[in-house]
Amino acid sequence: MRKLLSELEITESNRGACYGADGWLADDSGADLVSINPTDGQPIAGVQTAGSQSYGRVIEQAASAFAAWRDRPAPRRGQLVRDLGNALRERAEPLGELIALEMGKIRMEGIGEVQEMIDICDFAVGLSRQLYGLTMQSERPGHRMYEQWHPLGPIGVITAFNFPGAPWAWNAAIAAVCGDTVVWKPSEITPLTAIAVQHITNRVMAAHNVSGVFNLLVGDGPGTGKTMVNDARLPLISFTGSVRTGRQVGQQVAARLGRSILELGGNNGIIVAADADLELTVRAVMFGAVGTAGQRCTTTRRLIVHRSIVDKLTERLIKAYAQVPMGDPLRDGILMGPLVHAQAVDEMMAAIETARASGGERVCGGERLPELGAYFVQPAIVRMPQQSALVCEETFAPILYVMEYEELSEAIAMHNAVPQGLSSAIFTGNVRTAERFLSASGSDCGIANVNIGTSGAEIGGAFGGEKDTGGGREAGSDAWKGYMRRQTTTINWSNELPLAQGIQFGD
Repeated sequence: MRKLLSELEITESNRGACYGADGWLADDSGADLVSINPTDGQPIAGVQTAGSQSYGRVIEQAASAFAAWRDRPAPRRGQLVRDLGNALRERAEPLGELIALEMGKIRMEGIGEVQEMIDICDFAVGLSRQLYGLTMQSERPGHRMYEQWHPLGPIGVITAFNFPGAPWAWNAAIAAVCGDTVVWKPSEITPLTAIAVQHITNRVMAAHNVSGVFNLLVGDGPGTGKTMVNDARLPLISFTGSVRTGRQVGQQVAARLGRSILELGGNNGIIVAADADLELTVRAVMFGAVGTAGQRCTTTRRLIVHRSIVDKLTERLIKAYAQVPMGDPLRDGILMGPLVHAQAVDEMMAAIETARASGGERVCGGERLPELGAYFVQPAIVRMPQQSALVCEETFAPILYVMEYEELSEAIAMHNAVPQGLSSAIFTGNVRTAERFLSASGSDCGIANVNIGTSGAEIGGAFGGEKDTGGGREAGSDAWKGYMRRQTTTINWSNELPLAQGIQFGD
């Protein structure tokens, strides 16, 4: 472990505030934070969090850097992001292993998360030459109208523990090519990943003779986050986390007329039609429900299965679940590591008991595994007679609720009858069934898939959801517009001054 930490410049005690290679800040007003390995409950390394003094310094540096960064041509900004992607490539394996060590997801998922960071950098490099405006026809002769986009300012990025690197990159790479600077507050559960990433960004910034483009504030959780949310110097806050906290963030940012991008909870469902390929379905459900120990916002939590095949599919899933290797996520062959902490385990057990009290039947898993470690559990499958209030909530744990339907309209109604609207999928061999699911009267989610699962969003498509998921979009399509300000311009190249709408004003 020490070799891994040393390779990523993680020491026994680390500073948590930074704006560049020479900008690691000491702050006696900050608290001491210890990152814990969820696999064995042992400390990994400590962090001195940012206090009020270092907070102010970092924000000032981000604002100062923005004044110069916005004037650098976008393709040149893209060159820095290109080099960031290459620097991440060089550290992909150790950084992925650190994610696995600190968060508990398996090694290949950790490395896969770093690949997401690399992919968004590649996407952003191309985007740096495609920040297009448009020309419009004016009703006034000798006039031209056009629309252009300008950098917005320093933006705040607040991320969650389950993906300690990728959501930062989704925001930071796009924001940087748009001409913004970035202030990152990572989860206090996974601060070391953020510090390792900051070391990488520092080297890239130094090579381009800049600082303050990528900035770090490891805080105490609610305190630092609330300060950022209410800081008018940050015109945009991108928040990834729970619905409850996200609702507060959205309201507080709106109160100061700022902008927010909210990536909140999911309660993702898969509809399995009678004609579905069951082998394909089982593989997709396994990764969707068990991957990252059920701690993804895109985790498959609800399985809505046609009555004619529900027993057969459930039997196949039970057999597949029994073969899931669990243990140290850094070991080869392991498919599921621990939950992130004791509270997550307790919440899972409470949800299973509530399901039983609501008429549900636990048909697989759902037990603690103390022989592996305090935070290890068996992934659970629970048959539910109906979609109860519990099923409509998101429990951040590997619980799969299985329900049945007869008519497709019934399945779609059940699927949409939850507050969240992130990811969805249907398994079918019928094009009409698939197209109905994808129609305006089908899935109400931001992501809708056919014959693939709910997890594993691909860079390039806009990521995000509807309803309680927050409505934000990141990582692709035209999501870049959220990081810029729109400006409409009219140029009069004539010697006349006609007014719009034919208004006559004076002689």
